[in-house]
Amino acid sequence: MTPDSSAASGARRVSLDTVGSTNAEAFARARGGERGPLWITARRQTAGRGRRGRPWVSEPGNLYASLLLSDPAPPQRAAELSLVAALAVHDALVERAPMLGPRLEVKWPNDILCDGAKLAGILVEGESQPGRPLAAVIGIGVNCAHCPPDTPYPATSLAAAGALVAPDSLAQALAATMAQRLAEWDRGENFAATRAAWLRRAAGLGAAARVRLPERELAGIAETLDESGRLVLRLADGTVERIAAGEMFPCIQPARA
Repeated sequence: MTPDSSAASGARRVSLDTVGSTNAEAFARARGGERGPLWITARRQTAGRGRRGRPWVSEPGNLYASLLLSDPAPPQRAAELSLVAALAVHDALVERAPMLGPRLEVKWPNDILCDGAKLAGILVEGESQPGRPLAAVIGIGVNCAHCPPDTPYPATSLAAAGALVAPDSLAQALAATMAQRLAEWDRGENFAATRAAWLRRAAGLGAAARVRLPERELAGIAETLDESGRLVLRLADGTVERIAAGEMFPCIQPARA
């Protein structure tokens, strides 16, 4: 274990060789009294998780990082952290691999795409303890050297895209860009700026899409984000669904089972 600090971001960082999950480690430290901002990074995860508890393949060579935040925003604004985090990851990738900038997009709510394939994923979780502020953890995985096969959405890596970026270098950039985007967001007070920046980087808006929810799947036109950060999906009958959480699959990229 290597503790260090990131003066530019105002956050401390603990670098681990191997951990079950950086998100789980961050929550364990929060339960032990740790207050953020604190970055946990690992060379390898043995129990990495994606959405809906899916395993996240976590071999050495990629970036596995989690940011612990204490009381980052009022509870009704906490979901906006997903969009904030997506912008920060996009910013860090552009900083470290500027040649990829025109090829990068954000797929709702927070996947980073390169040439239409998934390059990075984000998992935001929250936990409350009696008498303590909300602990929020932003988990980030970026495919630097390799990407997993047979994923629900086509995947790629920085190396495959022609950019050689070391995980530690990307982590340093991410600490700074995350601090900047969190400050801009201002605990939700300036979400309008976050929303506008997200829309400028959005993939698949204005086109046909399917959205997978826990109990059902919807199809329609993904029109925009509303002022609360929900996806506005216009169904075939003209009705509108406003979706706070789910997985979007643009119809030009069919999902695999």
